[in-house]
Amino acid sequence: MTKKVLANARSILTKQVVPMPGYASVCKLCHWHTFCLVELTAANDLTLIPLLRRSDRDTMRERIATISAFSGINPDEFVRGKKTTFSGIGADRFRMLHARSVMLKSSSPRPYLRLPIRLDVFFLELFFDVEVDPLRGICYLHGFVERRNGDNNSERFEGFFADEATREAERDAFAAALDYLNSRAGAGIYHYSKYERTIYRKLQQKYPEICSPEYVEKIFDPKRAVDLYGDVVLKATEWPTRDHSIKSLAKFLGFAWRDTHPSGAASIEWYDRWCRGRDPLIRQRILDYNEDDCRATRVLLDGIRALTVATSYSEG
Repeated sequence: MTKKVLANARSILTKQVVPMPGYASVCKLCHWHTFCLVELTAANDLTLIPLLRRSDRDTMRERIATISAFSGINPDEFVRGKKTTFSGIGADRFRMLHARSVMLKSSSPRPYLRLPIRLDVFFLELFFDVEVDPLRGICYLHGFVERRNGDNNSERFEGFFADEATREAERDAFAAALDYLNSRAGAGIYHYSKYERTIYRKLQQKYPEICSPEYVEKIFDPKRAVDLYGDVVLKATEWPTRDHSIKSLAKFLGFAWRDTHPSGAASIEWYDRWCRGRDPLIRQRILDYNEDDCRATRVLLDGIRALTVATSYSEG
C-alpha cells in the first residue's frame, strides 16, 4: 500500500496524473480552499452538491458530468427498485441528491422541510457553542447567547474563558459555565452538532469533582436541548447551499460574522496568540467570533421555524 501511494504521489508531481479536485467539509481548513472552490464552481462539479461524495461523482460522471446535467434529468430513468444504475448509490439518496442539484441551479432557490418537525417554544433560549484547542487539549471558551420570549432585542452574550492554557483555568471555566446553566434550568438549549455534548462528557471525566455524568446528560436532555444539525437540518430540511455548515446556512439567511475570515481553526490560532502575547484585542476577537457563532445558531433556528413542508424542490 505504501509503495502504491508513493507511486501515485510521484505521478502527480511529474504531472503524469492530474487528480480531479473535489469539495468536502475538510476543504475549509486548507490554505488552497478559495482557489479550489473557484475551479470547482467553474467546472460545475458534482461534489458541490451537499453529501455527494467524490466516489459518487466518479461513478456518475460518465453519464452525469455536472450539476447542470444532473438537475436536468428525470431521476426515475436511473432508478431500479431500491437501487440505481450507479453502484453504491441507492434510489432514495439519488433522488435527494437530484433535488439538491435542482435547488443549486435555481435562479431563486428556497429551502424547505422534507417532513414536519416539532420545535418546542421556551421563554428563555440559550444558543451554545464551545471553542477547543486540540493541540493543547483544552476547552478554552464556553459561549452562550440568551434570548427571552423570542425578542432579539433581549439578547445578551455570556462567555466563560480560560485565560490560561492550564487545567485549573479550564476547570474553572467549565465550572462557571455549569453554574450559569444551573441558574437557567428551565431554558431551551440549542447547539449545532453533538460536539458540545461530546466535549462536556470529556470535561466531566477530566474533572469529576465538578459534576456527575448524570448531570451532563441532564443538560443535553432532548426535552430541552436540540442539536439543530443532527436532529433537524440533516433529518428534515433541504438548503440551496454547497454544504450544511452553520456558516453556510446562516449566511444564506442573511447573517454576517463580524470577522472577515471566521473559522474554528482561526480561533485556535488566535488563542495561541493570546496565550503567547496576552493581547486583549485578540481575546476580544475570540469572544466576538464565538458570540457570532451563537447568534448564527439563533438565526438558523428562526429560519427553520419559517420553513414549510414540501416533498421535492418543485413543491418548495
